[in-house]
Amino acid sequence: PTPHALAEHELATRLSYFLWSSTPDERLLARARAGQLGQSYVLREETTRMLADARASALVEGFFVPWLGLRRLDDVAPDPKRHPEFDEELRRAMRAETALFIESILYEGRPIDELLAADFTFANERLARHYERVGVRGERMQRVPLVGGLRGGLLTHASILTLTSNPTRTSPVKRGKWILETLLGTPPDPPPPGVGVLADGSEAERTASQRERLAAHRADPDCAACHAALDPLGLALENFGPTGRERETDAGHPIDLSAELPDGRRFHGARELAALLLEGGRFERALVERLLVYALGRELTRADRTTVASILEDLADEPVTLRAILAAIAQCNAF
Repeated sequence: PTPHALAEHELATRLSYFLWSSTPDERLLARARAGQLGQSYVLREETTRMLADARASALVEGFFVPWLGLRRLDDVAPDPKRHPEFDEELRRAMRAETALFIESILYEGRPIDELLAADFTFANERLARHYERVGVRGERMQRVPLVGGLRGGLLTHASILTLTSNPTRTSPVKRGKWILETLLGTPPDPPPPGVGVLADGSEAERTASQRERLAAHRADPDCAACHAALDPLGLALENFGPTGRERETDAGHPIDLSAELPDGRRFHGARELAALLLEGGRFERALVERLLVYALGRELTRADRTTVASILEDLADEPVTLRAILAAIAQCNAF
C-alpha cells in the first residue's frame, strides 16, 4: 500500500520492457542476480548499452507510433478522384519515412529539436516522386538531404499531413489540434454542443478560400476562442495538400502561409512554425511527460510534476537527445 523500491529482477524487467518491449537479456539478468542494478552507475551503464542495441528500435512502434497517431494512417482514405496519386505503396512509404527518421534521431544521438527541424529525411523512389524530388531510385528507403525547400521535420512528413487532413481537403483545425495535443501536450477543449461546422463542398471552395471560410467560422463567439489558437498553426501548413504534396493554390485560390497567434507572435510557413514550437521548452516538456507515462505504464499524477521538473533540470546543461531523456527517466525514483 506504500511506495517501495523495485526488486532487482523487477527493475530489470521494467527497464527491458521500457526500452526493448521485451524480456531482459542475460547480461541484464546477471547484473540483477548480482544485486548491482540498484547502483546508479550500473543502471546508467545498462541503459546506455541497451539504447545502442538494435532492439531499442521497439521504441518506435511502442511509443512514437501511438504518440504521433500514426496508427490512424492505416485507416485514412483520401478521395481517389481528387488524389489518384495515393495508393498502398505510398502509404507504406509515408509510414516508413517517419519510422526511419525517428530511429535516426535516437541512434545518432541527435538533439530532439531535429524532430521538428531536421535537414534530412528518408524516401524511396515512390515517396520522392510524391515530394517532387529527383535522384532517388528504387524501392529501398534512403536518407535524403533537405537543403533549402519547404520540408524539414515531422511537421512536413506526408504521414502526419495525411492523417490530419480530410478525404477531400486539408484541415487546418485538425493539424492545429494535433500540434497542440501531441507536440505541446495542451489539447484544446472540445467544441461546445451545437457549434457550427466549416462551410464545405465544391461550391464553398469556389466561393472563398479555406482561410476566408475559417475566418467566417471564427466570427461565431462560441468558436472564436479555440480557433484563434488552432487555425494559425494549421494555416502555416496549407502549402502541403491532403496527402502532403506541395502546392501553391487550393481550389484556385492562392495560398497564404502567414499566421498570427492570439499573443501577437507572427510566423510564416512550416519552418518558422517549427522554430516557434521549440521556444520556451514546451515541446521538450511534453515529450518528457509522455515518455514518462510510457515508462511507468500509468498516467502522471500531481506528485509526478516534481519528477518531470527534476528530469528537465538534469537535462539543462547538455544537448537534449532522446537517449538523454530515456536515461534520465530510468534514473528517476518514480521509475
